[in-house]
Amino acid sequence: MQLPCRLTNIAPASVVLAVLLLTATPARAAIDETIPAPQFIAMLEQRAMTAQPREQCFLYTELVHSMTQLAGKQFLDGDFEQGAATLKKIQHYAQLIHQNLANNTKRIKEAEKLMEHTTFHLGEYVHHASGDDKMALQATLKQLDGVHDELLSQVFAH
Repeated sequence: MQLPCRLTNIAPASVVLAVLLLTATPARAAIDETIPAPQFIAMLEQRAMTAQPREQCFLYTELVHSMTQLAGKQFLDGDFEQGAATLKKIQHYAQLIHQNLANNTKRIKEAEKLMEHTTFHLGEYVHHASGDDKMALQATLKQLDGVHDELLSQVFAH
């Protein structure tokens, strides 16, 4: 005796819905993963420095994210000197986020999500690096992890 197969009775709309749910991109896909041009970095720097104090946290986080993408490309391309210089700038802007976090409340949740994404990618770059470059990347990652923790605390405080 053969039992009927219930899979043949599934409506086509259910199959389409299942495929869409399984292939849907996560919310993080909205974060820009392109390698920024130097002009874009300069524009972000200018925008962050001249922004209202309440907006600077997010703008500096956006700048740190873009510069991390750039530093990763520089290290992967073998341009270690330029990558190290970019890491120094990342550390500087991370320090500005840390120093001014109490005054920056606008878009704090977005800044936290972006910093989480940035630290994840920087961690990937650390795994591919070697020698002095790895140490510099680890130091930057440690600093950004601290900033991320502070952002997360601010998210829960508001």
